[in-house]
This record gives sequence, structure tokens and C-alpha cells, in this order.
Amino acid sequence: MQKRQFTLAICAAGSWGFSPVARAALGMDDAAAGVRAALERGAQSAIQLLGRNDGFLGNPKVRIALPGVLDDAAKLMSKMGQKRRVDELITAMNRAAEAAVPAARTLLVDTVRKLSVEDAIGIVRGGSTSVTDFFARKTREPLGVQFLPIVTRATEKVKLADRYNDFASRASRLGLLRGDNANLQTYVTGKTLDGLYLMIGEEEQRIRADPVKSGSAILRKVFGG
Repeated sequence: MQKRQFTLAICAAGSWGFSPVARAALGMDDAAAGVRAALERGAQSAIQLLGRNDGFLGNPKVRIALPGVLDDAAKLMSKMGQKRRVDELITAMNRAAEAAVPAARTLLVDTVRKLSVEDAIGIVRGGSTSVTDFFARKTREPLGVQFLPIVTRATEKVKLADRYNDFASRASRLGLLRGDNANLQTYVTGKTLDGLYLMIGEEEQRIRADPVKSGSAILRKVFGG
């Protein structure tokens, strides 16, 4: 059984483009440990980048804008002397995302610790975003539940929030806006999760591109040889 498991690990390593030396030395425990290290590294990096002032607002990759027709309406409002209020709403949306992200730490770390050997091999055999895809599959729904009340508290203080929901609801009924964008709090929660997984994905790509630079012995062994 141990020989079969070791063989599976070697095959999985080969499928992810590991060096011959890494393939020869890699066992099941190493594969699992390497994937756990990559997951935790990606999670911690994303939380650190996003869960701070201007983590969303100051980053054009994840900055949350108003969706579709509401963005067009906001531009019209700005031209009519309402720019300050529009900016206040957009700032509140992004500050809500920044406030929510740190709450993800416990669940993400717990997910890493519960990673099974089968999960690890599945990730090793997966594509270039398999680490990020694993996180999204395991945590998106429960994190959405965690984030929503935080986002709600942060946005309900803004006067335009109610107007957003009223206008968005009507736009949705007319087919001008997707249903999941028709509520400000739900929309911001979804965008917060999108930004979180995007940043985890970027860290995953950095590890794959240069595992030596990560400074982690297990990441060097598993991801680069």
C-alpha cells in the first residue's frame, strides 16, 4: 500500500512539472505538506494585502465599482452635483470589503489544516490555479455568510445605500442588472470574495514561478526542485 501511495505521489509530481530530483524524492507526506504550505502562504498574503486601509480602494485589480447600469447612473449623478455622495458610496463599499477580509483568516487556516492527502494530490494534479480553485470551492459559501453582516454594518451608514437597493431592484426587474447585483450588501460581499481569491491566485502563481524565492524548504522541494 505504501509503495502504491508513493507511486501515486511520483506520478502527480510529474504531472505538475516537477524536476526529476523532486519527483524522485517526493512522497505523499511531502506533497501534502507542500500544498498546505502553498495554501496557507496564499491565504495569509491575500488577507494582509486586502484587509487594511486602501487594500481594495487603492488597488485597481480589486477595487469595487458600481455594477453596469448603476455605474452609468452614478456618472450622471456626479454631473448633477452629486459626486461627493457617489464617492462616499464607493468608498464605503470598498471599506466594507477591507473590514470583512480579516474575518476569513480562521476559516482559511482551518481549511488548510483539514486538507487530506487525497485533496493534496488532486491539487498537485490540477491546473495552474488549482490551489485557488480548492480554496474557492471549500470556503466561498461559508465566507459569504461570514462577510455579509460585516459588509451590511459598514454600508448601512451611507445614505445612498438604500437608494442603491431601490434603484437596483427596479433595474433587475427590467433585466438591466443581474439579480445578484440588485442588493448592495450581497454585491459587495461577492466582490470581496472575488478579490480575495484573485489575490490568493496571484500568490499561487508567484510560488509556482519562483518557489526558491518563497524561502520555504518544503515549497522549494514540492514546487520547484
